Amino acid sequence: MSSLNLHDIPREINISKEEFIANYFRPQKPVVIEGFIEDWPAYKKWSLDYMKDVAGEKTVPLYDDRPVDYNDGFNEPHAKMKMSEYVDLLKNEPTKYRIFLWNILKEIPQLQNDYSYPDFGLKLMKSLPMLFFGGTDSHTFMHYDIDLANIFHFHFEGKKRCILFDQNQNDHLYKIPHSLITREDIDFSNPDFHKWPALKDARGWQCELSHGEVLYMPEGYWHYMKYLTPGFSMSLRAIARRPKNLGRAIYNVLIMRHFDNAMRRIKGQQWIDWKNEQAIRRTHKRFS
Repeated sequence: MSSLNLHDIPREINISKEEFIANYFRPQKPVVIEGFIEDWPAYKKWSLDYMKDVAGEKTVPLYDDRPVDYNDGFNEPHAKMKMSEYVDLLKNEPTKYRIFLWNILKEIPQLQNDYSYPDFGLKLMKSLPMLFFGGTDSHTFMHYDIDLANIFHFHFEGKKRCILFDQNQNDHLYKIPHSLITREDIDFSNPDFHKWPALKDARGWQCELSHGEVLYMPEGYWHYMKYLTPGFSMSLRAIARRPKNLGRAIYNVLIMRHFDNAMRRIKGQQWIDWKNEQAIRRTHKRFS
């Protein structure tokens, strides 16, 4: 087992809109911004206990790290429980269960009073503030978002490790064809280079997020998130600005997703297995 070739993501304190656009958005580089949301009520209020108080009776969808199965519907949860029970689980024992893409405007409208939409020089999609929760050592698969959006990821409580790659690294990542993920059996926190040799040539970024810090992920960036302690984050997003990325986003939403779902219905697990096999074959062909 070895470590990936990862650079530390640069950090800024209270960066101005002009500095952000010039130094990070235009060159499409990630950055961690500190001290930016300390005037938000959420900075002092938002914790797991607070979420338990305001959303305890809500039933929440939960996801773990099991591999994709052809029977699974799009974003179909693996389990459900009340938020109060889930927070207790997070705080009392390690669990693989995560919440992702939980729309707080729809579920708990009062939470929108605890934050404001920051002016980074990009038009944020105000209808899509999403929350993500996880317990110690739970993680997401390496993936990128279907719309290739610019993402601002605000972290609350605990610590989270983030690993990023840009789209130029696709040849090294064992990308699953007709999909937005890499091979699910790769442990990006401790990769096996004997099994996945192409990863040795990948060049990426890393950081640890703490309470109140903001991670900017540029358009289409791959991201892997591992919770080092129980915690949660909120993402705000802005539409892809680069024509190539915007075109790919439209293709993903209107064509790729529906094609993949159709093939799952027609070929079942055989389709999933073929895609997993092709990820290795195509990557090793380019690698060799």
